[in-house]
Amino acid sequence: MRKLVLFMHMSLDGYASDSNGGLNWIPYNEELEKYAEEVVAEVGSPVYGRTTYRMMESYWPTVLDNPDASRHAMEHAKWVQDVKKIVISGTMDKVEWNNTMLIKDNIAEEIKVLKEQPGKNLVIFGSPGAAKTLLKLGLIDEFLLTICPVVLGGGKSVFDGGGEKIRLKLLSSRTLNSGIIAARYELEK
Repeated sequence: MRKLVLFMHMSLDGYASDSNGGLNWIPYNEELEKYAEEVVAEVGSPVYGRTTYRMMESYWPTVLDNPDASRHAMEHAKWVQDVKKIVISGTMDKVEWNNTMLIKDNIAEEIKVLKEQPGKNLVIFGSPGAAKTLLKLGLIDEFLLTICPVVLGGGKSVFDGGGEKIRLKLLSSRTLNSGIIAARYELEK
């Protein structure tokens, strides 16, 4: 059975984006890029919320036509173009990007069906709103968090909202040269 894994860059104070939805506080460099490649290698289908999906849909197809794109960007653009993508959105009526599935209703049931299919894991990329919904539904099995050495003081969080306590078990961690802590957790049983 496949797992649903949350891959999220976070500030030290728990925010996934700044107050304007920005991500320019993430110290993205070659080392973090290589770590992200390791994560992508275990992805059967990326899962996005509406905002992240629209951002990805507007950017990655343009890379395929860019002769100046880096090798990494081109490889990722080809992968994301062909892989089966899943979008969680109650407000979208259709998706047009190649090989994309929209889950609008019955989220828990649809995700459970996808988890029962063979293949690599379903991985939520960012998408704090969708991640929060999936967390409340008890569907997230693992958390891959890159905790960045910055305090934002506000923004969008996956873990706020007064929900129930969630206990996690640390599976692995490592510190990158930029000061990012890359930690993998599973739900404590």
